[in-house]
Amino acid sequence: MFIINSTYLDKDFNLVKGDIQIENGRITACGPSLPRSDEDTSIDAQGYTVVPGFVDVHIHGCAGADAGDGTTDSIESMGRFLLSHGVTSFCPTTATVSSDTIKAAIRAAKQVHEHPIKDGAKVAGMNLEGPFFSRERKGAQNEEFLLAPNFELFKEWYDLSGGLVKLIDLATEQPGGEDFVKRAKELCTVSIAHTTASYEDAKDAFDWGVTHVTHLFNAMNGLHHRKPGVVGAALEDERVRAELICDGEHIHPAVLRVAFNVLGDRALIVSDSLRANGMPEGAEYDLGGQTVRISGGKCVLPDGTIAGSVSNLHHEVKNLVSWGVPLPRAVKSASLIPAIQIGADKEIGSIEPGKAADLVILDKDLEIASVWISHGTDTHCAIKKA
Repeated sequence: MFIINSTYLDKDFNLVKGDIQIENGRITACGPSLPRSDEDTSIDAQGYTVVPGFVDVHIHGCAGADAGDGTTDSIESMGRFLLSHGVTSFCPTTATVSSDTIKAAIRAAKQVHEHPIKDGAKVAGMNLEGPFFSRERKGAQNEEFLLAPNFELFKEWYDLSGGLVKLIDLATEQPGGEDFVKRAKELCTVSIAHTTASYEDAKDAFDWGVTHVTHLFNAMNGLHHRKPGVVGAALEDERVRAELICDGEHIHPAVLRVAFNVLGDRALIVSDSLRANGMPEGAEYDLGGQTVRISGGKCVLPDGTIAGSVSNLHHEVKNLVSWGVPLPRAVKSASLIPAIQIGADKEIGSIEPGKAADLVILDKDLEIASVWISHGTDTHCAIKKA
């Protein structure tokens, strides 16, 4: 199969014109005027832009479903909703909940990972956001289930996942944080999150092996000219990449522009989406045993604390472009960079020969025209909107 006459983002995320050849679920060639026969299927993408499928490594729920439900139905429902918004791979993300709830979520995600559905995004890993957080910066996490860093407990979850856990988030300044990081980094990416850490604490954590920052600016001390905190440490340290929620609610657009200018290829977009995403405004929903509701386009606890988002990566890419971030930069932060952070960049995240044919075709307004996804040797158009 060929997608012809398109503008697409090449492996270096430059916008180029040409064709994309797909065979047995893989991209086999890219370039101008690729040779093809009359028997080959060709999709004419003249006037459209082809980008790699988006990869969301931090998403709790959407469409009324949550990873913490612990059911394959919920994970599959999330996958269907995400695929309709151009997300072809995702990491179901747990919150600060009981160990039994985390185990149920792991079992469900592992089942869907091993038996993917054709009309949904693929489970590329899992993200455990909690429960090893500080009480002072718990944000919308449930205080009842907060724990000090416990590597043995984490290892139990990791082993249960069969290595599917790709990210673990913790407040590294807590007692036991150093030992936890040094051991966990051998298994997956370790992130600092929901933390009271100072600049010096954060730099220590990076020395121990932390290479990821969860939703930069949120649930941590702000950047102060005499106390730069985690934000200052992350912005200057080339060893770490940082998540940004680009819904316009969690971070002001001006701050996002600054962050992208400083971080460059170390910025990755996440949704941090909740089950309320895609659901009616004003209704109430569960978040790890707490009640949240959608109010004015954002999710809040009863006391007004902002929780996760009701956004998605496609919406956030469009936001960034409208705020002045170039399209290639925005798409790379929603595809290749998150893929790198979960060790999946040899398989997904960019348009280049050898990788899975997970593609999103955008019209001139950056709206989704179609979404293509590969499963094994099969590539099919799962979503067609134009």
